[in-house]
Amino acid sequence: MPPAAERTKISAMKDYDPEELKQLVRQHALKFGTFTLASGKTASYYLDCRNLTLQPRGANVIAAGILELLQAAGRLPDAVGGMAIGADPITAAVVTIAGQRNLPIVGFMVRKEPKAHGTGRQVEGPVQPGQEVVIVEDVITSGGSALAAVAAARAFGLQVRGVIGIIDRLAGGQEAFAAEGVPLQTLLTVRDFGIDA
Repeated sequence: MPPAAERTKISAMKDYDPEELKQLVRQHALKFGTFTLASGKTASYYLDCRNLTLQPRGANVIAAGILELLQAAGRLPDAVGGMAIGADPITAAVVTIAGQRNLPIVGFMVRKEPKAHGTGRQVEGPVQPGQEVVIVEDVITSGGSALAAVAAARAFGLQVRGVIGIIDRLAGGQEAFAAEGVPLQTLLTVRDFGIDA
């Protein structure tokens, strides 16, 4: 059994701190320059969140933040998941931290297209039609990837309660989700970094 001070430190590390997440984004994910986005548009900054979601502290802080939002809703979903591969480390982190807290949340992955062998499923994981889920995503721009995950989850029979992203670029994603009747929440927006949308 660790000493009391060490137990306190371990416990404190599981709490969500938005200021720490901002610092981690600046350190690992936010780059300035000229970049071509997936949409084909040019931007003066780029958010490479895989450099954040695939490192230990970033994964823990993000998972704690997402769990905080899920618990604030008053009722946990049955599962979280999203489009492979960007959402996979987020899903894994949330499920891991949920397990450490004895929260009954499982994860799932959405393939870009159904596999051509085995069960032929597009949605993979221990989920069943009728369950309530939340889609997770790293960066929200137009929302295309997460909306594709929403469509696949619904086609599988899951009830999508909403989408949670790490950062909203404030580039139309909120409106795109609203048009589909899907609430969007994010831990941060680009305004948290002094960037105008």
